[in-house]
Amino acid sequence: MNLVFLGSGAFGLPSLDALRSVHDIRALVTQPDRPAGRRRRLTPTPVAEWAEANLPGVPVFKPENVNDPDVVERVRAVEADAWVIIAFGQKLGRPLLEDVFAMNLHGSLLPRWRGAAPINHAILAGDVESGVTVITIADRMDAGLMLGSAARRIDPLTTAGELHDLLALDGPGVVLRVLEEHASGGGRLSPVEQDESLVTKAPKLSRADAWVDIVGSEAELCRRRINGLSPWPGVSVRIGEGGGAFDCKLIRAQVVEGKCQEEPGRLLDAAAGVVVCAGGTLLRLLEAQPPGGRAMEWTEMSRGRRLTDGAPVIGSTP
Repeated sequence: MNLVFLGSGAFGLPSLDALRSVHDIRALVTQPDRPAGRRRRLTPTPVAEWAEANLPGVPVFKPENVNDPDVVERVRAVEADAWVIIAFGQKLGRPLLEDVFAMNLHGSLLPRWRGAAPINHAILAGDVESGVTVITIADRMDAGLMLGSAARRIDPLTTAGELHDLLALDGPGVVLRVLEEHASGGGRLSPVEQDESLVTKAPKLSRADAWVDIVGSEAELCRRRINGLSPWPGVSVRIGEGGGAFDCKLIRAQVVEGKCQEEPGRLLDAAAGVVVCAGGTLLRLLEAQPPGGRAMEWTEMSRGRRLTDGAPVIGSTP
């Protein structure tokens, strides 16, 4: 089949790679190059960078507004049997999509977690399962008909960054299957409406969400925030007292069975990273990143910082 691919983020790269091995990608549409890094150099999107290395000669459009009439005309002029949309980053208007078979890969099991940050919110909510869903495009965000899906269990130790990569790898199978069903004349497609009573929203995250309340939240809620916001926006705590105190970004944590009577917000076992949370529940800090340093296992960091039992671990509240 002849395809147009619309995408920007790395989430779509495994599917894009699979598509080019089976189908003919006639054009790509992605976001414009943006300033990035400390030097604010113009940097292409992961999709644009991948296309330059792997699809030489294929036109790549980088519109500021994909719904601009001139852009609509140029994209629609590409002869294609279907459009595949994954993490593109702009809302697509009706004039662009009119009479086009367009499908979108979303990083959740819809109708749960419609929105910009479904992977983070699945972990924040304590979901035990996530997945990907292929849908049609609708006027409301992520509200299209469901054409296919694949589910995956969420391990309690998995971070949002890791779940992102796992779900990205689950995408190609669903995308290729839906395209195969469409190629048969559409007769094998079985669109399913989403149950609006089961809809949950996954709004975009910001740095204002980068908090964890060790003293006021039980260990399970702290685990969800640490793992669900890793690597971005991340959560930080201040460890220790006086001149020896330092800020530390928490990367991964797990709940420890049992409770204790110690004061919340204190290290019960500094070497092992066990901290007391609200209600005497226990949380083990597995990985962390000190300021200006690299991410490392907690045990390694604790040796270098000479942490002691009873040291405070001070988080923040919203």
